[in-house]
Amino acid sequence: MDTLRTLSETKRTFYTLHTRPLNSIYRRVIEELLVEMHLLTVNIDFKYDPFYALGVVTVFDTFMQGYQPEKDKESIFNAICKAVESDPQQYRQDAEKVKSIADQASGEAVTAWLCEAKPLDQAGDLNDILQGIRENPRFKYSRLFIIGIYTVLEKANPEIVNDDKKREEVLNNCCQALNLPKEKVDKDLDLYRSNLEKMEQARSVLEDVVRADRKQRERREQQQQEKSESGVELEKKEENTEV
Repeated sequence: MDTLRTLSETKRTFYTLHTRPLNSIYRRVIEELLVEMHLLTVNIDFKYDPFYALGVVTVFDTFMQGYQPEKDKESIFNAICKAVESDPQQYRQDAEKVKSIADQASGEAVTAWLCEAKPLDQAGDLNDILQGIRENPRFKYSRLFIIGIYTVLEKANPEIVNDDKKREEVLNNCCQALNLPKEKVDKDLDLYRSNLEKMEQARSVLEDVVRADRKQRERREQQQQEKSESGVELEKKEENTEV
């Protein structure tokens, strides 16, 4: 019988794959996502699907905006996926595949697809995946899965972001169609939207700090340059006086 990898092993693998220090402001986001994915992938009822992949990619890309150095982001994402024994390229490709449905079909068709269990021609094998989720009494619901579903709905129906009544109606229908736990869905998406607002505020503050620091550094450099130029002028004057 295969033994399940432990959380400590998953974290150790991550830090072995990504050896550069993590930006302290984003460390919590990275480690929480890693822990969440670990706990899901070792669960006997969990089964990978493209909607879950979209949730992972959406959370990572959204909450990692502004990460510095920028070039480390791909390494971090790859390390997270590989640490839970998954393929980062599959996550990216499947996420784009699901998200593209909102570009290929109308908002009404996408909503009916997810909220009324109506097959969608553009969805291809995703229709079968949704059908399997609906019919699986042991489907392992997760926050990342519903964020993936919400991302597609949001892209197809941008108005649900700010229209509480519309959003409630759409999500209620979606939960019924896919047999999802409505209470958990509401709680997870409320927290997700709340964290988005907090992250945006924190990012704004960080940008202000970075701007202020840059201006202060530029001011010091200018003062240093002026001081240096003044010294040169003084030396010239002293040389002329001696002559």
